Amino acid sequence: MNLKHALLPTTMALTAFCANAQTQAPGLWEHSFTMSSQGGEMEKAQAEMQQQLAAMPPAERKKTEDMMASRGVRMGTNGATVKVCLTPDQAARPAEPRMVGDCTRSDVQRSGGTMEYRFACTKPQQVSGEGQVSYDSDKAYTGKSTMSSQAAGMPQQMTMTMVGKWLGAECGDVKPVGALPGK
Repeated sequence: MNLKHALLPTTMALTAFCANAQTQAPGLWEHSFTMSSQGGEMEKAQAEMQQQLAAMPPAERKKTEDMMASRGVRMGTNGATVKVCLTPDQAARPAEPRMVGDCTRSDVQRSGGTMEYRFACTKPQQVSGEGQVSYDSDKAYTGKSTMSSQAAGMPQQMTMTMVGKWLGAECGDVKPVGALPGK
């Protein structure tokens, strides 16, 4: 498995299932994700990706890490961290699970500080599942999603745990959510 294929499931999950807090502070947020799979495939892919990254020539590794960092992504041995900038307008909107690709969500329910939802995506990969996000405040949340998909004709079950925390009002060089690179 090459680095690109190892990153695909993690990157897809990061962008597909990040949820906003119900009332959230605008500014810089850090979202941490940990993925696990029923058969250990996700963990093996993450370990292989780390090995491939470590085996790269220093200049190539730096270029790859810099590219990911420019998008606010940092990969670790046990998951990934993404920094996201929310404008005051974005932070004021009601929370909904954000998804990329050809996805639909259903059964979004809120009770107190908890939001539950179901989702189904057909592109970039066929995935379905459900999630729950609990908001500790306008500056912190925790969550968990379970996902079902197919890989090499075999059913795959994945679990993703999420932790979000507000880092501050200033975003520095992290662009607002939805901004085009270089803007």
